[in-house]
Amino acid sequence: MDEVEQVRERFARFAAEEAPGRSHVYEEWALRVASDDALAAVLARIPAAHRQPPLVFAVTRLLGAPLDAAEWAAFVFARADDIVAECAARSLQTNEPLRCAALLPALSLIDGPIALLELGASGGLCLYPDRYSYRYAVSSGEGMAVDPVDGPSRVVLAAEWDGPPTPLRMPEVVWRAGIDLEPRDPHSDADRTWLTTLVWPGEEGRRERIETALDIAAAAPPLLVSGDAGDAALLRAVAAGAPREATLVVSTPGVLPYLPRARRDALIAAIREMDARWITLDAPGLHDGWTAPIDRGAWPGGFALALDGRVLAAADPLGARVAWRA
Repeated sequence: MDEVEQVRERFARFAAEEAPGRSHVYEEWALRVASDDALAAVLARIPAAHRQPPLVFAVTRLLGAPLDAAEWAAFVFARADDIVAECAARSLQTNEPLRCAALLPALSLIDGPIALLELGASGGLCLYPDRYSYRYAVSSGEGMAVDPVDGPSRVVLAAEWDGPPTPLRMPEVVWRAGIDLEPRDPHSDADRTWLTTLVWPGEEGRRERIETALDIAAAAPPLLVSGDAGDAALLRAVAAGAPREATLVVSTPGVLPYLPRARRDALIAAIREMDARWITLDAPGLHDGWTAPIDRGAWPGGFALALDGRVLAAADPLGARVAWRA
């Protein structure tokens, strides 16, 4: 399969499996690429590691592309060189605070105080689980609500909860740090624009949630270190700065897919060798770091939330739904 055909196949799969129900605009754009060799040829010039449809689409919007599919295609042809260069210089940095709604059940099982270290932290918005309010709509009865100790937050994370209610508590986070190839500064207008541009057209409320979470991060910035999130030596060096009296919690929500399989397994092994707890949110088949094999034939869908490899729940990758299984 040549490069152009690979692009067409990749965007066709995105249009069929990922965009429906989430973004009609992105679905139309992806179908346009999948059906147009000349358009796919432009995108084939982008390095394969930077050719993900959401990244390509966000870059075109950052450069001013119109939303109409035909006009968008014309824009891609007119700005091809700029799009190729900008995509090559950027990467997907989905920084969705709603993921904390999936992480909170695992954090509730850890005694505090907690030193929270996230790999692939982007702007650090998932380092503030104690600064957000949570509202879970429970399928089997009355909903669950959790608020910060000083009262309800301006960021309210609403998620569905499938299964019996379980006690949830707000973590006591006393130290926050993250590692990312290109950390995003919540004070920077350019970085804020990029993080909000990564929101897909049609995702109601998500942009506003990220903007408010960025304000929370800007008021008390975490330690964000530039580097390879898969570098075990760097992980240990950053972790050495955590307060000794706190429980170190390393979180890897959504970062492991960006590492080759061998490095992914090595990083998991390195985390397990540390005096730390490990929370992850991953596709069931992504690695073998679970303490018990996951029966994917019976899996209800979504990612697996796990604490130290023990699967607690099936969850939406961005935190909108938690199916408790522990």
